[in-house]
Amino acid sequence: MTDAAIGYGSAFDISTDGGSTWASPGEVLDMTPPSDTVDMIDATHFGSANRTREFIANLRDPGECSVDIHFAPGSAGDTLIQSVRDAAAVVKGRITFENGVVWTFDMLLMSYEPQVPLDDKMVATVTFKITASYGVTAAAAPANSVLPAVSGVAQEGEDLTALTGVWSGAPAFTYQWQTDGSGSWANISGATASTYTVLTGDVGDNLRVIVTGTNGAGSAAATSAATDAVVAA
Repeated sequence: MTDAAIGYGSAFDISTDGGSTWASPGEVLDMTPPSDTVDMIDATHFGSANRTREFIANLRDPGECSVDIHFAPGSAGDTLIQSVRDAAAVVKGRITFENGVVWTFDMLLMSYEPQVPLDDKMVATVTFKITASYGVTAAAAPANSVLPAVSGVAQEGEDLTALTGVWSGAPAFTYQWQTDGSGSWANISGATASTYTVLTGDVGDNLRVIVTGTNGAGSAAATSAATDAVVAA
C-alpha cells in the first residue's frame, strides 16, 4: 500500500513566547516547509585525480518556509504577522503534518505580501528565513483539550452543528449524534455528518455528538455536553 498522502489537514502555527503558546496566522492554502540543502566547497587542487573537481561538505542551509493564507485585514492572524514583523526578532514556527508528525524551527519574518484582486479572494504570502536546524517530533495520536459543542436550537426541524473543539495532532474528524430517548444514550442511525436535522421523534429528548479525531498515529473521541430537551416546532 502506498505511503502517498495529500496535505489536507496539515497546520502551520507561530509562537512568540518560545513555544509555550501557539497561534495560526490564518486559513492556510499552501505551505512550503523548510528545505535542507548542504553548501559545497570546491576543494580542487593541482593534484586532483583524473583532472576532476573535488568538493567537501560545508554548512547545512535550512532555507525558507512560506505559507499562503486567506488575507483578512485586521484579523487576529494579520495582527500576529504584523507584530512579528515589527519585533524583528526570532520566533518559532511549527508545522503539523496530516499524519501527526511535527516540525518545529526558529525563523525570522522575511516578507508579508497581501494580494487584493478585483474579482477573486484576497490572499497573502508569508515568508520566513529559517535559522538553525528544525526538530522533528514523531506522530502522536490526537488529544482533545477543549470538548466539542453543539451549535443551534434544539427544536424540531432545526439544524444542529457539531463544533469540534480543540485538538492536537491535526486530526481528521468523524461524527456520531446520539439521543437519550430510550433512557440511556444511543447512536442515531445514519447521523454521522457534522450537522443533524432535529426530527419529530426527537421532541422531549436530549441530543449530543461524539467527535472522533484520527491521524496516522491513532484516534481519540470526545463528547459534547447535551442539548436542552428538544421542543416541538
